[in-house]
Amino acid sequence: MTAIDFFGWIGALPSVLQAVVVVIAFAVVVAVILLLVDIAPRTGRIYTFIRLAMCLLIPLAVMWFFRSYYWAIGVAVVVGAVFFLLDYRSRAGKGYLIQLVAFLAPAFLLLLVGLILPSLQTFVSSFMNSSGKSFVGLANYTWIFGQPDGIRVVVNTIVWVLVVPTVSTIVGLAYAVFIDRTRGEKVYKVLVFMPMAISFVGAGIIWRFMYEYRGPQYEQIGLLNQILVWFGGEPQQFLLNPPWNTLFLIIVLIWVQTGFAMVILSASIKGVPMELLEAAELDGANAWQRFKSVTVPAIRPALIVVLTTISIASLKVFDIVRTMTAGNYDTSVLANEMYTQFSKFEAGRSAALAVILFILVLPIVIYNARQIQKQREIR
Repeated sequence: MTAIDFFGWIGALPSVLQAVVVVIAFAVVVAVILLLVDIAPRTGRIYTFIRLAMCLLIPLAVMWFFRSYYWAIGVAVVVGAVFFLLDYRSRAGKGYLIQLVAFLAPAFLLLLVGLILPSLQTFVSSFMNSSGKSFVGLANYTWIFGQPDGIRVVVNTIVWVLVVPTVSTIVGLAYAVFIDRTRGEKVYKVLVFMPMAISFVGAGIIWRFMYEYRGPQYEQIGLLNQILVWFGGEPQQFLLNPPWNTLFLIIVLIWVQTGFAMVILSASIKGVPMELLEAAELDGANAWQRFKSVTVPAIRPALIVVLTTISIASLKVFDIVRTMTAGNYDTSVLANEMYTQFSKFEAGRSAALAVILFILVLPIVIYNARQIQKQREIR
């Protein structure tokens, strides 16, 4: 039965039976793959011949099933034979290469289809016009950096990535140090970590109500403005007055990410050997000196992870800005502007903004990878 016959037969079945047959066919394919993975590591002559048969007959059967050209069947057999020889030489017949391909191929294909190809397509699109049919060179990048609004978007993004990781890490570290080993430690940590359970959209809506403004003649429904009124002040339009409105948006992400920083750093602090702290105390070091000279160097890997993770989240921030101001009043950032230009059918400009965002994220990722590599070398 060829592929045409098989799919034609499935198409003639009732809908329920079609689903059953497809599931059975999928299960058979998975079973064959699992059998291959199970047999691959085994030694012995019989398993060597089984692997040889699999490497030769499976490509042959696949090519015949899909009714390709006969010379393609020969190519499949040759490829299977080469694959077997490479596998045999790699681990003396233990099937290491088969295992490697079987486990890495799905992940590599997903990475190729979901990340690498779209990234290349986006890079090419950044040099094209809005329709993607004409090459315009650096015109899209010139548009971004050649006008005040474009420069403001980039500057706002840089402000986010400088302020949020720094403040979130400092506040999270302070929480981790002061809450550590206290009587209500679990309750305090839950309260601080709770914002992490809220989506960025939900956090934006909550804080939009916090910043809500009404005229002085009306009763305030925003908490912050109501507090100002209680103390005799005038209600303020927190989200309308640049550049302070950007800082008020940044507070939302700090509120969300502080719990993440606190949990990671608290776990790292608990891993600091007590012997080091006791030795420093015997040497006459006070609490601040012990923290600065013993605790901080010991938790440096965790600090790097927290800083880089929050930095990447700050560069990609979109939901909070879109929910609270939609990028108006000089609050837009790269991710929000990228979406805005795409919604205006300016695909080239949107792609250029995406490339700039990728360039800003790349150094952080490289630095994090190098730090992980150094830690492995030390171990």
